[in-house]
Amino acid sequence: MKSSEVRKMSDAELRVEPDRLRRRLYDLRSQQVTEKLENPRQLRNIRRDIARLLTEIRRRQTQETS
Repeated sequence: MKSSEVRKMSDAELRVEPDRLRRRLYDLRSQQVTEKLENPRQLRNIRRDIARLLTEIRRRQTQETS
């Protein structure tokens, strides 16, 4: 997910997406313990996507108060 894609998302999508990605991250971590991950880089990419989403949420919150 690119930053430009995150900026295009609506506020409702931004609220839902981090939870969905956290569930996916949990599933991947479970898979990592129980069996071999196909692509270990997925963990890093999902963590970064979550950070991008949270950053955009925070940016929008600070713009509202300004």
